Amino acid sequence: MEYYILLEQLNKIMCTLNEVNREDLYAVLKKLCILLRVDKGVISFYQSPTHEKLGRGDTFVCYDSGKPSVEKRSIRMFTSTMMIGISSVYQEEGAEPWTEEESERIEMIQNMMLLHLNKVRLGAVVEKLTFLDDDGYFNSRYFVSNLEKLGHAGSLKGKVVFRFNLRHFSLINHQIGRAAGDLAMRNFFSLVQETGGEGCIAARMGGDNFLLLCDEKNRMAVEKVLLGAPVVFDSNTSERVVISATAGAMIIPEHFEFSEANDIMDKVTSTFQDASRNNVEILYCDDDMMAEKERIMRIQQLFPIALEREEFLVYYQPKIDVFGNVLAGAEALCRWYHGGKIVPPLEFIPVLERNFDICKLDFYMLDHVCQDIRRWLDEGKEVVRVSVNLSRKHMMDADLYNRIVEIVDRNNVPHKYIEIELTETTTDVEFRDLKRVVNGLQSSGIFTSVDDFGIGYSSLNLIREIPWNVLKVDKSFLPTESENEMSRSSVMFKHVVAMAHELGLECVAEGVETKEQISLLKKNSCNIAQGFYFDRPLPVEDFEKRLEARRY
Repeated sequence: MEYYILLEQLNKIMCTLNEVNREDLYAVLKKLCILLRVDKGVISFYQSPTHEKLGRGDTFVCYDSGKPSVEKRSIRMFTSTMMIGISSVYQEEGAEPWTEEESERIEMIQNMMLLHLNKVRLGAVVEKLTFLDDDGYFNSRYFVSNLEKLGHAGSLKGKVVFRFNLRHFSLINHQIGRAAGDLAMRNFFSLVQETGGEGCIAARMGGDNFLLLCDEKNRMAVEKVLLGAPVVFDSNTSERVVISATAGAMIIPEHFEFSEANDIMDKVTSTFQDASRNNVEILYCDDDMMAEKERIMRIQQLFPIALEREEFLVYYQPKIDVFGNVLAGAEALCRWYHGGKIVPPLEFIPVLERNFDICKLDFYMLDHVCQDIRRWLDEGKEVVRVSVNLSRKHMMDADLYNRIVEIVDRNNVPHKYIEIELTETTTDVEFRDLKRVVNGLQSSGIFTSVDDFGIGYSSLNLIREIPWNVLKVDKSFLPTESENEMSRSSVMFKHVVAMAHELGLECVAEGVETKEQISLLKKNSCNIAQGFYFDRPLPVEDFEKRLEARRY
């Protein structure tokens, strides 16, 4: 009877085995071993036969009386994870052999122990595979799991979450070698984790990207390490290298209502991306930043609908010949009419430039400008050339030239009425693409202009290498009322205009707002002006009146 009671107790304990009831397990096994005259019980697990031969495994001593004993029975099995489990029982030297009933009961307990402990070990293996990466770091799944636990327990308030990336770590790897780099990374990670203090949770997302959760009281110390700390990369010589990080961080506020860990992860990740994009060492997420993120997301969601509904309107800003005060051309500018009001360009253009939505808008604008020009021609109006801006994003489009020509030709617009404005480039690759596109447009009779000339880094090379038709001088070159003829701005403006004329380029001054600036343009033979002095950007109906009147 005692045997069956102990067996039932053993089964219950094994089904819920943990650190708390481990002592109960030893107590029950001791009673069973004494009852069945077993002086020692051992269970071993090995990952493979090779590990078994080398003796590299985990051993669990169930009971040991301490008396001299010999091995009497051994059961060996392959587990469900293809590991090897061995259960061995020993009897005191010279003891009376076990009865058949005792042998059967001992064998039953051996099998039970192997099966249950294998299950426990399998759980540990699964947990290891789930929460550890190949290099032994806790992974992001581990981090998110702990974030969930703390969040639902209401224990996140006052804590700080960091997502950080090691700065220029590929260069460090190149300088000291991959193995030394791995050690330096490990030591830096350990230093950050140690600085995070008790209860700190740290994990690696992959590569040199990491996550950290710590108490707010340790935030400044963690920041100091992230900004740069020396760590050992050679255990033999104790040589060190300074490692720093770029981080996005979020302090969990007292009023924070937790719903799921991904809410926090999304905010921290977004903040980290902003920090990386703007080359900021450590950037904190706040309410204003999140409001801006939501605004950007809202615009990106609304854009395709607004495009389909044709909410984007073409406004035309006249270009004036200052010597005859006559309309000489126009620039097409975009305005978004949404919710009963005009959305200023600065509120949506930078958002669309974050991806290739801006390219869709540019083609939409070109198409609508061509529609207007075709209608004006059909109505017998005297049409002027209209310039349309294209974003630098288009430079990645190998078919840009063909797309432009297709839109113009589809609307049956003579090429001489279209001017494509392109901004200065910043890379050699963009420069080559820009040159290719401009040459193509020139060959087809479409005018091209370089916009905002003078504010880039390659302005002179830009007009030396590429055959533009028009040079638009940025308004920053126009002298102010307080500047005289010998000021830097006046001298530079004078020579830019002269250079444009020498190269056979039409020269347009942007941002003209005063009578004094008009006089300066005339004095330097810059005959085309664009700016508020004459007109702000006009709705199509108002511009058509200017088109009919012609004179100013």
